[in-house]
Amino acid sequence: MHLSEPVYAGRSVASTAIAAHEVGHAIQHEKAYGPFRLRSAMWPAVAFASQAWLFILMIGLFAQIAGVMTFAIILFAVVVLFQLVTLPVEFDASRRAMAQVSDLGLVSSGESQGARKVLTAAAMTYVAAALAALSQLAYWLLILSRR
Repeated sequence: MHLSEPVYAGRSVASTAIAAHEVGHAIQHEKAYGPFRLRSAMWPAVAFASQAWLFILMIGLFAQIAGVMTFAIILFAVVVLFQLVTLPVEFDASRRAMAQVSDLGLVSSGESQGARKVLTAAAMTYVAAALAALSQLAYWLLILSRR
């Protein structure tokens, strides 16, 4: 498990919540949590697709080759699917983190609300990214359908 120096050395509620969240991912790995396994299996394809799709799309646009543009958008759809699969993984890791900080007494009862806020805010960044990616995919599908 890798933690940044501020999280590892931190003594704040936020540092504790973030570290517990990362432990939640380790638990997912150990328990073979389905969405975590799916996300891990998707990673090699997503690593390629996320780097290549825009370059391939630009080639298709400039060369006016619909098949190349379609391929690029399919690659981007793989990236979007990965972001959607990531959502339950992240929410589950945060749920596990809250259970840990409560069960192990890592934060006081007064601090648990702060931990929940940190974990919720972190999860919402994934929701925002997924929504942005979905809207971008819809845009490209609209552009492609008009060609």
